[in-house]
Amino acid sequence: MVKLKNKEQIEKMGRGGNILASVLDAVCKKVKPGIGTKELTLLAEQLIQEKGGKPSFLGYEASWAESLYPAALCVSINQEVVHGLAVPNRILEQGDIVGLDCGLEYEGMFTDMSMTVGVGKISKEARKLIRVAEECLYYGIKRIKPGRKISDISKAIQKHAEENGFSVVYQLVGHGVGFKAHEDPEVPNYFNPQLPDLELKPGMTLAVEPMVNMGGAEIKTLKDGWTVITSDKKLSAHFEHTVAVTEKGYMILTK
Repeated sequence: MVKLKNKEQIEKMGRGGNILASVLDAVCKKVKPGIGTKELTLLAEQLIQEKGGKPSFLGYEASWAESLYPAALCVSINQEVVHGLAVPNRILEQGDIVGLDCGLEYEGMFTDMSMTVGVGKISKEARKLIRVAEECLYYGIKRIKPGRKISDISKAIQKHAEENGFSVVYQLVGHGVGFKAHEDPEVPNYFNPQLPDLELKPGMTLAVEPMVNMGGAEIKTLKDGWTVITSDKKLSAHFEHTVAVTEKGYMILTK
């Protein structure tokens, strides 16, 4: 069931989203060859708490995993699509690409954000993947307006990814966010006429998050129960913003 947010609740999400964006920006600036993933997640956790928030990923319980998520930050390296484990520590290497996904609770409301960055000098192909994945995010967001459908977001993301020779992940989707870290509705990055297709209404708050693969769309989950990788071991990039549907269009809350 989709739960709409009122003006006060969206304002709280905006304050939390601003904190989250500043945290992720600080973490991204620390990314370099030789840094450990544990150092990055500890920085994220520290900054969130210093600013009065709570890291919503730390200790998160998911139906598909046998254990709680052990960190404040998901760090997904190269072929890892999402949910990469930041602990135990892993060291980033020159030429890697790394997806950084973080969520927080602030004043009782949740926001979610991710971005993918290169580690030092990366390949031309990796730069294109990152650029196109980020473009897909904004192509999807720009379709948000009352009266339109969730499928308008999905079509825009899929079209731009595939026109550039990439694929979108089908098994994982964006989602509602606000009262919880994950809530209804689902926001796919592809169009399927058989899926529920809700009309966008003011007060909806959505985590739009394209996951774009260099190779095929197929994915699998590692034995740790969390880390999702591309089946063909090719690179994947992930971007996400929390967005509110407004009376006239949209507002990005994680800026």
